[in-house]
Parts: sequence; structure tokens; C-alpha cells
Amino acid sequence: MAINTIEYSKLMMKQLDQQVVQGLTSGWMEANAGQVIYNGGDEVKIPNMSTVGLGNYDRDNGFVQGGVTLKWDTYKMTQDRGRTFQLDSMDVDESGFVATSANVIKIFQAEHVIPEIDAYRYSKIATIAKKASKTEEITITADNAISKIREHIRAIQDVIGIDSKLILTMPSSILALIEDSPKVSKSINVADFKQGGLNFKVKTIDEHVIRVVPSARLKTLYDVNDGKTGGQEAGGLKPNSEAKDINWIITPQNVPIAINKTDKLRVFTPDVNQKADAWKIDFRKYHDLWIKKHKENQIFVCTAE
Repeated sequence: MAINTIEYSKLMMKQLDQQVVQGLTSGWMEANAGQVIYNGGDEVKIPNMSTVGLGNYDRDNGFVQGGVTLKWDTYKMTQDRGRTFQLDSMDVDESGFVATSANVIKIFQAEHVIPEIDAYRYSKIATIAKKASKTEEITITADNAISKIREHIRAIQDVIGIDSKLILTMPSSILALIEDSPKVSKSINVADFKQGGLNFKVKTIDEHVIRVVPSARLKTLYDVNDGKTGGQEAGGLKPNSEAKDINWIITPQNVPIAINKTDKLRVFTPDVNQKADAWKIDFRKYHDLWIKKHKENQIFVCTAE
């Protein structure tokens, strides 16, 4: 039976998006996109609500009228990325195409798409934090690690209060220094953490969740390879020459708003593909991350000197 490439593409798109959310170390940020309106393409709308403060109650005239403002801010998804792959018809027949193509895209996402999205998100948070003067450059050691991270936690709590759940993102090398700190006492524990429908066991500091991230994804600045210019054929992201290593990122769990969408997944049979006697797979991904302007003071990024 001939494969229905349209229905197969739709099914694969849903599976791919689920795989990305579950595989990303930053996948928890996508839970904050619940109110985001996305109708395809590179634009999203995010609600922004504000009210006025309290006024004096008047015993003759009653309550002072207040105002509520609700507007939908439009944001662009600046990361419009894609690739095309071909599988020669002599290498895979129609009966085996489904399994083979699924493996190709699965490996592609695990080795390239997921690391790129993670790296982009963390570097963008670092850029926002720098503009908001919410950063510090310091060499972390076992002696100062726990004191510094608690200092930065308190800086955020001074803005949002002590009851909000914070996510601490860091490489394993920094977590090791924290665990080796003579001041850590019994502050490191294990807790459940849910992301993309999966439950993870994670470590916590003072009940704040730690997300351990490969250090290659924790740089302050990346160059985006276009995939075709000389020296950029491999695609992906490359740390900028001026990039600094990120020691940790601290944000409330509900502040970063992230979206990733497999906007296009097209499958062409060898009979339709006019360039070669091969199956052709076109993959296009939109993604981005935003922090609302009035919440930029709720994040903190510590970088290496």
C-alpha cells in the first residue's frame, strides 16, 4: 500500500515536537506558553495584563474606580531553521521508509536540534540579564559556590518574595563544586520534577530545582551557522569568540516563555522528487524564547570571569 505522505508528516510533526520538549533541558519553559496564541508562521501573541494600585475608600462615594489593561503583544520567532535530507530509493524501499525516516529525524533532533535550542535559550537569557544588569562575573570555587548562589537566590527573592519556585540551571562541574562546599550541609536534596509529561528525579538547593546542562550549551553568546556558507556547512551554533561560560542561571519557573514548533515536515516519494531517485524529507523548525519586560529583573546569570 502506498504511503500517505501527508498524514505521515502530520503524525511525525506531533511526535517530533513531543520528543524535543522531553529532551530539552529547558523544556520546562514551554509550560509557560499556555496563553500564547500561535497560528503558524513566525509570529506569536502573548497577553500582558496590568492594573492600577489601591486608592482611598470614600464613605460617601464608595470605591475609587480602577482600571484594567489587557493587551496582546506580538513577538517574532527569530529562529527559522531547517534542513532537507534524501534517502536513495535503492537504499530503502517503501515498506521500510517509515522506520528509516523516523530514525533519521530522531537522530537529527537528538544530536543537533535539541542542543541548539537549549543553547540559544540560555544565551538569550544571559543577554537579557546583562541588559537588565542582573549578572555577575566570578570564578566559582568550592569555598564560595554555595554562598554566591544563595546570594543570587536572595537577590531574586527580594523582588518576587520567598515563596516562588526557582529553577537553577548549571553545568555538572559547578554542581560538583557546590556539593564539595563545606557550607552546603544538608541543603542538597532530591525531588520530583515534571517536564513534557515525564517525571524526573532532580537535585535541589534549599528546595529550588537544579537542572544540570551540558557545558557546551551554557555560553553567553553563539554564532548561528547558516549551513551553506564556507566553514558553516555543518550548521548548528558555534560559541562566539567573546562568549563566557555560564556558571548558573536562576529564574522563577514561570518567567521564561519558550516555544518550538516543527512548522514544516514534508515527505516526497522518489516518483515526486524531481532532483533524484530518492525519498526527500524537508524539515523546518521555528523556535524562540521571551521574557516579558517587567519580569527582566526577576532573573540572574552568573558567568565565569
